[in-house]
Amino acid sequence: KMPKDSEVTTEADIKPKSVRRAKTWSDVVENLYRFQQAGYRDEVEYKQVKQVEQVDFWPETGFVKKLQRRDNTFYYYNRQRECEDKDVRKVKIYVY
Repeated sequence: KMPKDSEVTTEADIKPKSVRRAKTWSDVVENLYRFQQAGYRDEVEYKQVKQVEQVDFWPETGFVKKLQRRDNTFYYYNRQRECEDKDVRKVKIYVY
């Protein structure tokens, strides 16, 4: 139910339709793991809450480099994989 004169949905309107657990590790799962460690669903929610355009990524690997938690402390991540096999199933994959 958006006004007819507004074709653009605001970022705050974006809510996931469904969620599932990760079964195998991938680059996507790695980044979701990092967002979820910092207290966010994913990059969409992070940008929504923190009102940022860009997230810092490692150019070599494409993994998230640093995130600001809701309490404004920062998490810094390594270039290499941090989500261990035992943690993969904890990662939630949201579908929009």
